[in-house]
Amino acid sequence: MVLIMPLMWQEIMETPVALNNCLDKNKDTLEALIKDLEDRDIKKIVIAARGTSDHAAVYGKYALELLTGIPVSLASSSIITIYNKKLKLQDTLVIGISQSGKAADVLEVLKNAKNDGAISVGITNFEDSPIAQEAQYHLCCEAGLEKSVAATKTFTTQMFLLGKLAAGWTHNERFENDLRELPVRISSVFTSADEVEKVVPRYRFANDCFVLARGVNYAIAQEAALKIQETCYVRALAYASSDFQHGPIAMITQDVPVIVFAPDGPAIDDSAAIIEKIKASGVEVLIITNNAKVAKLSPVSISIPPMSNDLISPFYNVIIAQMFACKLALLKGLNPDSPRGLNKITITK
Repeated sequence: MVLIMPLMWQEIMETPVALNNCLDKNKDTLEALIKDLEDRDIKKIVIAARGTSDHAAVYGKYALELLTGIPVSLASSSIITIYNKKLKLQDTLVIGISQSGKAADVLEVLKNAKNDGAISVGITNFEDSPIAQEAQYHLCCEAGLEKSVAATKTFTTQMFLLGKLAAGWTHNERFENDLRELPVRISSVFTSADEVEKVVPRYRFANDCFVLARGVNYAIAQEAALKIQETCYVRALAYASSDFQHGPIAMITQDVPVIVFAPDGPAIDDSAAIIEKIKASGVEVLIITNNAKVAKLSPVSISIPPMSNDLISPFYNVIIAQMFACKLALLKGLNPDSPRGLNKITITK
């Protein structure tokens, strides 16, 4: 019997190639964009996106604010599309993110940006898409056709482009080098597939779970929860671990597992503290970490490679999240490539 892996798994494995292609494709555009940004007095950054792309935007918010110090807001597109109001976007960098490039609400934000003379950037996987055509600068994911409904390599390339923008704009050579090496480093994360395979059966009958992280990995908690929801039909809720303690922690019970992304870095102490607090309630915690001390806080953990830059850990963690969701869906007898009620392209306005 030949075992055929789902498209979702195959596309996760294609991520390193997609990142290399993305790096090569966008070099000239990024250089022109960064020169334009340096010639302008940019006072704020606005990012418009939905769904998975919105989680990439959360990563972009952290990366851009950390490195540039410029405030970043996530656009409420309905202000334009539902309430018919215009945003004041002078002296603003406006970024619209959409895998398909067809998100109507994101497109309207970019049109508003154009009318106000803002610098506009579209991040999509299709050069001929409406968003690519509307934006002043188009950064292409160059991920190849993604056939599975569950986005994987396109999400990672979206984060990658936002990281490249932040690193190039601030001339952060350390981050630039880390991003350049990322395709090879991500390949090493695939060696954790056996660890994922080993822990997934513990959650076969889970109907609910919480996913927590802090700082730059909050975006990954959100994306992991979404992947588990759409492929496994598990009610997964994502929280920043700090917010989790302001009420939601009251909902934990022994039959509801908690997943915590706890990589080494500035947030490690907070991660360890929330794990200890959850454990005190008798709840099992699945820890994704590269910190040996934190890994010992639970009998269930998955390892990621070491890294010296906190902005790189989300790229490792999202691969684990995608593999976990795919394997859990298969164990539940579900097809992760074709979730019920979902299409590859969702257009909202």
